[in-house]
Amino acid sequence: MQMVLKSRLRWVFLAALALATTLALASGAPAKDKKAKRAEEANSIRAAVERGDLLPLPRILALAQARVKGEVLKIELEQDDGVLSYEVKILTRKGRVREVELDARTGALIKIEDD
Repeated sequence: MQMVLKSRLRWVFLAALALATTLALASGAPAKDKKAKRAEEANSIRAAVERGDLLPLPRILALAQARVKGEVLKIELEQDDGVLSYEVKILTRKGRVREVELDARTGALIKIEDD
């Protein structure tokens, strides 16, 4: 159980870092500002989770894996038409990659599709 929790916490950190990196690169900010932007984005995400505006990643992982069993490959936090969602890519036991999209605030299922 602790191994699973540690693995999930590692995914939380990696997902937050990936999101911050993506946002920093997309902004076209100078290289020296990228580190500050990543830290700002990570702090913003952390604050949103603490306020209850976003579900924490361990909860999102549990919801996604309840829908699709398998190994989590990638997690993205995205905004589309003002709605924040988590996209969780999962490798199933049969070798298929499925994408589970969940509302980032409520955890409600948006869709499941093959990737």
